[in-house]
Amino acid sequence: MTADTRALSPAPVGRGSRPAPRWLTLVGIVVLALNLRPSITSLGVSLGQVGDSFDFSGSVAGVLTTLPVLCFAVVGLATQTIGNRIGVHRTATLSLVATTFGLLVRGLTDSTAVFFTASVLSMSGIAIANVTLPHLVKLHFPDRIAAVAGLYSALLMTGALLPSLTSVPIDQAADSWRAGLLVWAMVAGLSLLPWLALTRHEVTADLSTHGRISVRMLTRSRLAWCLALFCGLQSAMAYAQFGWLTQIYVDAGLTRAEGSLLLGLLTAIGIPLPLLLPWLFARVPDHRVFVTVFSGTGAAGFVGLWLAPATTPWLWAVLMGVGGCAFPYVLTMIGLRAHTPDGVAALSAFTQSVGYLVAAIGPLLAGLLYELTGGWDVPLVILALLGGPMLIAGLGFAREQYVEDTLPVRG
Repeated sequence: MTADTRALSPAPVGRGSRPAPRWLTLVGIVVLALNLRPSITSLGVSLGQVGDSFDFSGSVAGVLTTLPVLCFAVVGLATQTIGNRIGVHRTATLSLVATTFGLLVRGLTDSTAVFFTASVLSMSGIAIANVTLPHLVKLHFPDRIAAVAGLYSALLMTGALLPSLTSVPIDQAADSWRAGLLVWAMVAGLSLLPWLALTRHEVTADLSTHGRISVRMLTRSRLAWCLALFCGLQSAMAYAQFGWLTQIYVDAGLTRAEGSLLLGLLTAIGIPLPLLLPWLFARVPDHRVFVTVFSGTGAAGFVGLWLAPATTPWLWAVLMGVGGCAFPYVLTMIGLRAHTPDGVAALSAFTQSVGYLVAAIGPLLAGLLYELTGGWDVPLVILALLGGPMLIAGLGFAREQYVEDTLPVRG
């Protein structure tokens, strides 16, 4: 029996009140995942109109688009502590309350300061959910980690894609950009319903075997650092794509509609693949081929954009879309590279906090280099080169191992 197989073997959920029905927990995980990205991408679609309404400068708009990754990094570090104090189900509920209230206020306010504050609140809620989801999967589905992680990864990407398809028609029908933002507050509010029921079934993980694992302890784990850097470098490439890909295609001679369609193609690839690949992740003990493919295809997409952006633009979008599946892969590996739910909670917080700090560099660096050089050659070459250290980091956790076993023995 391999280590990955043992990770998928049924295990006690933990201690606490009467366990929740599995179907209800799965519904909760599904709706939580669906809310992780709409508030980000819906704002991106309407950013021009929002900027006109509030008279944002370009630098202010840049800060607004960087808020998500900064909130994900900072608030993500505190999520395990919150979960330890109030329970993981209440933590998930808290994340949706913060997201709903933040989105609602953001869509209604006429104050720039309140708009930013509400954005921070909603992004903080999403940050908590980001870290909590792998913990929930390990806690409730230890025998189906890869499958459930693949399901919520596909829903995460669906949530990222939906606003790009619906926000403009909603805004046009309501004759206001606010409608396209407020609809996602309603979705988040409805998603609270299963979690209000789940708070009555709070669960505490059993710590008798490995004891409490903290985020600080993981600073001494090579496995944790490799997973975090792999996540961060991939996310840096992804956020640069989300922020600049349409403009790169426009500068290459395509129309904005064509550029947006190609960005949609890139995003859409991330929906079916996480549903198809997880069974491989769980059954193959050596993942070197996976990290090589994800690193290589992402880098190859940027090379194609650099050398011939308008020749086969769909091919570069497809390659980058395949490379972008490294993110759902990371979410799956967080669950498969820890023995316990507590280990998953700490590894999730560490990986995503460090990862999003690294990710913030991608769009900022691409925009700065474009402004300094007056073209996309240098930014695209730099982004392609990130595939090298991403591969090296991936090889550091590719072989079967567990984060608890990489920590110094506590005596």
